[in-house]
Amino acid sequence: MAINVYGLKNCDMCRKIRKELDAAKVAYEFYDVREDGVTKAQVSRWAQKAGWEKMLNKASTTWRGLSDADKTGVTQAKAIALMAANPTLIKRPVIERGDTEVYVGWTKDVAAAVKK
Repeated sequence: MAINVYGLKNCDMCRKIRKELDAAKVAYEFYDVREDGVTKAQVSRWAQKAGWEKMLNKASTTWRGLSDADKTGVTQAKAIALMAANPTLIKRPVIERGDTEVYVGWTKDVAAAVKK
């Protein structure tokens, strides 16, 4: 089953995950959301499966740099548009496993599901 990992190549957590997947001999493709970008359709699909609230990184420097108007009254549609326009607003990593599974973050449960 195809595994795609979306994150930032310079992110410590993303480097850790890649190292773990390599050690477990799990085949995956890594995409740097800053360099490779993401589409609104991708972000929307992830939000439908994982939840936009879980994906939106309100602790990020990018979030703090947004205008008050952008940060006020965030709905799913607004969050998807913001994350598509500013991929660093997406919590890392986003992991797609096949066409049906989407995980946000890296926990023991996510690691077990991805490595199986």
